[in-house]
Amino acid sequence: MLHLSRSKAETVREALDSWQRDGTLAEAEAVRLAANVVATPFDWQRLARYAFWSAIGCLAAAVVSIFADLRLLELLARLFTLGPAQRCIGLAGVAVGFYAYAMLRMRRHPETEYRNDALLFLGVLATAGSIANLGIWLDTGSGRYDLLALVAVAVYAAVALLARSILVWVFAVVSFGGWMGAYSGYASGWGAYYLGMNWPVRFVLLGTMLFGVAQAVSPGSRLGTFRRATQSLGLLYLFVALWLLSIFGDYDAARWHTVRQIELLHWSLLFAAAAAAAIWLGLRRDDAMLRGYGLVFLAINLYTRFFEMFWDQLHKGIFFAILGVSLWALGRRAETLWHLGRKPAQETQP
Repeated sequence: MLHLSRSKAETVREALDSWQRDGTLAEAEAVRLAANVVATPFDWQRLARYAFWSAIGCLAAAVVSIFADLRLLELLARLFTLGPAQRCIGLAGVAVGFYAYAMLRMRRHPETEYRNDALLFLGVLATAGSIANLGIWLDTGSGRYDLLALVAVAVYAAVALLARSILVWVFAVVSFGGWMGAYSGYASGWGAYYLGMNWPVRFVLLGTMLFGVAQAVSPGSRLGTFRRATQSLGLLYLFVALWLLSIFGDYDAARWHTVRQIELLHWSLLFAAAAAAAIWLGLRRDDAMLRGYGLVFLAINLYTRFFEMFWDQLHKGIFFAILGVSLWALGRRAETLWHLGRKPAQETQP
């Protein structure tokens, strides 16, 4: 028996009906297959996912609340008079414990994927605390925070490869972005430019590099497990950085206020071209991720330009009326396309 949510079960049954009407599938076979599709009355899988993440959020809130209470903080300081070295080693041991237990559960109980991911996430948090205390322990005043980020990259990448965990791999890639930002900041004396590039331009290059690496990885290889996550983060870095460039350009904060809007036009055009390229490539490859990023950031580009050009020129009532009507039209079109996508293929054909 195949247990699916109601929407997915409906989709499978519609596909079976379509194949039966087209003659692709015999009626008896279609009936037999449909009988094995069971719609679950409640999406327990989604509830499990939300419950574990909510549990971690509550634990984090509990820790923050404890440390926000000065009296409890003083009590903890008296009970645990540990230095950064002891805290670093202790948290590292906690992280290893979480990672080991999660990997053990992944071998014995692979079906409890959300519980296993939650344990890995707790290990990620313990690792971050351990590395932060390592920085305090070994601090020489040099400001080399990039080395700590590099340690995080190495630890998270190793754990992700051992556990085949996309969740931990995401933290490895995010830490790599942190390392790049910290290293370029240190090398430039924490100025606005490094090798003639401001912060957004550097992350445009990082996003492009991550996207390119993801395309070069074979889906069937060991690293292929992380291909989609790397591509997604690369696109996120790329488009957010291009969006910032379309607003601020390749200028520092002091010069940006004196720049005319027309001088930033080429960044807006580059932003639009990158979004259009993502849409085109997504359509060519039938890649929903590429199409989604392209469409979302193309819309962000257009609305950002709308705010820039008409916020001071138009009456605020007219401004928000135009904005509201355009968003209504966008939502109406999206709803129409969603309903078309839910119809059987033969109903949408002319």
